[in-house]
Amino acid sequence: MTVPQGVDAVAAVLAAGRASPFPPGSRYAGLPLATVEVDGVPVRYVRRRFVPPAARLAAIGEHAVTEGERVDTVAAAELGDPELFWRLADANTVLHPAEAVDPVGRRLQITLPEGVPGPGEGQP
Repeated sequence: MTVPQGVDAVAAVLAAGRASPFPPGSRYAGLPLATVEVDGVPVRYVRRRFVPPAARLAAIGEHAVTEGERVDTVAAAELGDPELFWRLADANTVLHPAEAVDPVGRRLQITLPEGVPGPGEGQP
């Protein structure tokens, strides 16, 4: 999509029917956008994201951290996408993603996103 000069690109994307300017795997996908005026200039921002309690996330496995692993490489191996590192941080209640792979030997919980039932959940 080509956005004419002087048009708010975020507004143009949203007006085109896309629900979020973020890809579906982003931790910000689906969060509402807002605008605040700074020195008379409107600035768009993403509203606050609340991290779900780890107990509400359906566990699908564990991963034992080995020497030299990074949270993005674990996400790639376990979730199929290194950009999903934030899901490991959420599931293991760490503020800084690098904390998820420290210390070596730590057993990381691998979970589904909030709201997605685990295997056998929600079935009669």
